[in-house]
Amino acid sequence: MTATFAGTPLVIIHSVGKTFANGVVALDNLDLDVREGEFLSLLGPSGCGKSTALRIIAGLSEPTAGRVEWRAGAGARRQIGFVFQEPTLMPWATVSDNVRLPLKLRGESGADSAPRVQEALDRVGLAAFAGAYPRELSGGMKMRVSIARALVTQPTLLLMDEPFAALDEITRFRLNDDLLALWRALGKTIVFVTHSVFESVFLSSRIVVMTRRPGRVFTELAVDAPHLRDARFRTSAEYAALCRMASEALAGAMGDA
Repeated sequence: MTATFAGTPLVIIHSVGKTFANGVVALDNLDLDVREGEFLSLLGPSGCGKSTALRIIAGLSEPTAGRVEWRAGAGARRQIGFVFQEPTLMPWATVSDNVRLPLKLRGESGADSAPRVQEALDRVGLAAFAGAYPRELSGGMKMRVSIARALVTQPTLLLMDEPFAALDEITRFRLNDDLLALWRALGKTIVFVTHSVFESVFLSSRIVVMTRRPGRVFTELAVDAPHLRDARFRTSAEYAALCRMASEALAGAMGDA
């Protein structure tokens, strides 16, 4: 099942392979385009190389074969926001200071960065908690802080590595809703790693289904549904049909179909 997608490529992964020092082959001949303005989900079983692919795009890991090409120019690599599986907040710092960290590392003063920190906190609904500490926050709120920290640099590309996997279902649904609202409002390109069929269908404009390790692209699915998605969409026949299609593709990628 293959689809053709319009849009200007922002990042192109050419025949990328990754073999770790212990001999584990995580990726093999991975070809992938990330297109400007899209919400792309990488869907696959645990251990299939989704997170490894994300880290290679971010420049946090180097491929052992192939290459990553940035069509937007050499400066695009510096315009990346990364949200990890865990919030990774500094427990001794306030919410505001945690969000400010990337700007501080760039050498920006507190006065210069304050408006952007405030804007990022407003975007994730945490303006009232700027002076709070991580220990005072729920799991969902900590993840919102992590998202605000990724947004504060105003990145071209936002990479998210299963950020909601550890949260309860109600919180996860709420954050899915808010993330889609952010995507629509800011026009960012998002690459989102998940092993949840339901989450990938709800969030994405396109889903790339990956094989078992060593990971490569099995197929791509267009999510041809309105971008304004809500609780009614989750219970619609359209959503159920798209989830069934993605589930069948995932089963095929795992060799179960």
